[in-house]
Amino acid sequence: MANAHFFNDEPFLDHEEGPDLLGHGHYAQHVISLLDRVRAQTETGVLALIGPWGSGKSSVLGKVTRRLQESENEEGWLISELNPWLYSDLESLTLALFSEIREALPKSERWSEAREKIGGFGQAISPLGKVTALFGLDSEPLFQEVSNRISGDTSASAAKRKAEEALRKAGRPVLVVMDDLDRLTPEELLVVFKLVRLVGHLPGVYYLISFDERTLLDVLQRSELVGNSEPRARDFLEKIIQVRLDLPAFRERDADILVDRSLAAVLSSHALTLTSGERQRLSEAYYRHLQTRLRTPRAIKRFFGQADATLGQLTGNVDIVDFLIVTFLRTSEPRAYQLLWQHRAELTGTSIDLPSLRDERPEQRIERWRTRLLGAGVAEQHLDGVIGLMGMLFAPLRQALGFGANTQAIGLRRGIGSIDYFDRYMVFGIPDDDLPEHTFDTALQQLADGIPGTEADELLLRLRNDTQRITRRIQYKRAAGTPLPAVGLLNAAAAHYGDLTAAPQGALGLFTADRAMDYLAADLLTDLAEPERPAILQTMAQTPNGAVLAARTLQRVTTRNDSDGPDHTQAAADPDWISEARSLISREIAQHLAPAASRPVDELTELEITLLWAWRHTASEATRTWINQQLDETWTPLGLLAVLLPPDRAPFPLIDNDTLQGLDALIGLEALYSRLGPLLNAPTAEPGSSQDEHQARILQALREHRSNTPGSE
Repeated sequence: MANAHFFNDEPFLDHEEGPDLLGHGHYAQHVISLLDRVRAQTETGVLALIGPWGSGKSSVLGKVTRRLQESENEEGWLISELNPWLYSDLESLTLALFSEIREALPKSERWSEAREKIGGFGQAISPLGKVTALFGLDSEPLFQEVSNRISGDTSASAAKRKAEEALRKAGRPVLVVMDDLDRLTPEELLVVFKLVRLVGHLPGVYYLISFDERTLLDVLQRSELVGNSEPRARDFLEKIIQVRLDLPAFRERDADILVDRSLAAVLSSHALTLTSGERQRLSEAYYRHLQTRLRTPRAIKRFFGQADATLGQLTGNVDIVDFLIVTFLRTSEPRAYQLLWQHRAELTGTSIDLPSLRDERPEQRIERWRTRLLGAGVAEQHLDGVIGLMGMLFAPLRQALGFGANTQAIGLRRGIGSIDYFDRYMVFGIPDDDLPEHTFDTALQQLADGIPGTEADELLLRLRNDTQRITRRIQYKRAAGTPLPAVGLLNAAAAHYGDLTAAPQGALGLFTADRAMDYLAADLLTDLAEPERPAILQTMAQTPNGAVLAARTLQRVTTRNDSDGPDHTQAAADPDWISEARSLISREIAQHLAPAASRPVDELTELEITLLWAWRHTASEATRTWINQQLDETWTPLGLLAVLLPPDRAPFPLIDNDTLQGLDALIGLEALYSRLGPLLNAPTAEPGSSQDEHQARILQALREHRSNTPGSE
């Protein structure tokens, strides 16, 4: 495959030794043939290669000059290349012109006279540049003086005649190539054209210039000589140019071929291949939204050059299609690209939407983004395309456009629409708080093999302080069918369950780190064969925090398809593994709680209270027996309720139906009402009484619930 040469200003994927993708080679040969015909008919002339910016003019000029230079014909063309926009004044430009012509002549003795005469003419003419010194000043007096000198009997006139005679005698044509004339200011452009037509009008010297005609006409119309008149600008050009060469149109087919070859070069450079799904998504992006924007060789090269430059360490760490779309937005609509970061939470669906946003209709959301994009400088004719591309990246916009959006699928492909991967696309690498895919995969393998490693250590550290993201990434692997080290991960989850430091996420901060771990553990347990489950749950339960996770995991697995509520712990016919697991976990929890039996109830630790609640998920009868034994001996029922029920449960009630079910599993409601009978039947404590306020609220809540329970009076 041809080298793409993305990082220079030369044509790419279109070299002399490679395929002529754009037909530039054929057209360059046409230009060369035309030069020979012009040479046969006139001593000097100006030819213009005309085409829009980015259409490949420089590519054709490069092929023309290379082929002429490589020709071994002793009568063939000599090449001189001049960039007039590099010179700051007329004197420098005049010297440069004749210096370039002189340097183009062969160094042999045969050419010594011509070299000398050209140099002499340049020296005779160039001091006149001091009349105006800078391009920005009026050059008319200067060129009048040049005309007078050349037509009169002066040293300049004599020098010109000698130069002309030497060039005719030499017998080889010189081609002066000037590219990008449309970059010049109006004054600079007029000076160049007058220099070519007056001073540089020499036998055997021809000029091949290139420009974008629309731009050049606009430049000329800003000059005092032409004024704001396009017909006058065209007339002026016709006086300067004898032959115009319009670059062949860059067809849609040409663009498609160049895009294919450029994409292949980028993928090859980074050892990537596209899956069928990626090809389908990229095809949708290209033919719906990108094709109309990638219409010139320069635009295509710029786009894929940026992709090649920034892919780097993102290879294998992002979705390649998302990356290409984001790269297009960044290079073609930079201010729209900045909006992605500004509205990151909204686009990834992680913001707490205001009511006005939650209730907005799809067309309102699209209109809001149209307004934002217009404000970011996106042209009206490009709005739909930009919004369409953003809809391919972000689920909220895709839904607003009327398409289905699978947020899990975005995470699975490591798309920018997932909050877990968004930052990678914006920093062109893996942030310090993120784990590269290779490190992540290596860590999982180390856990599977039971072999310690720095990658596994790093993963476990992130599991503690970035729990929600790490558990989601593990879930992405699981959903993709990647084999996971379920046992290793469950053991690690149990070992670190009490040390989770990740901040809550989601609306109202309800998605806590332990909740994320609960969901993951339940899924991992179901990945194991049923006979393996009791043993791993027992291993998890060997620490107090691990016992909490083991009990919650078992409860979540056994009630997923059960609508009887969170404290239903005994189905009509539980599989043997469930009964075994409950017994094993219950035994471990009993051992962890044994020291608590000798302490007053108000000295229970937070972990011991959590263990009590978790115990009910395993063996409610054993839990009830143990707790009621403590109530018979050292604990008081109201004191126990005070530590089991936190005083601040806002926005939830102090005791709701779920809480009642939990208390029934722990103590038994009938037993609880019986033990609290005298307190529940006593009058409600007056405000300001000596009774503990929290305990008073508990009693009042229980009175209300008891009164609503048939047969409880």
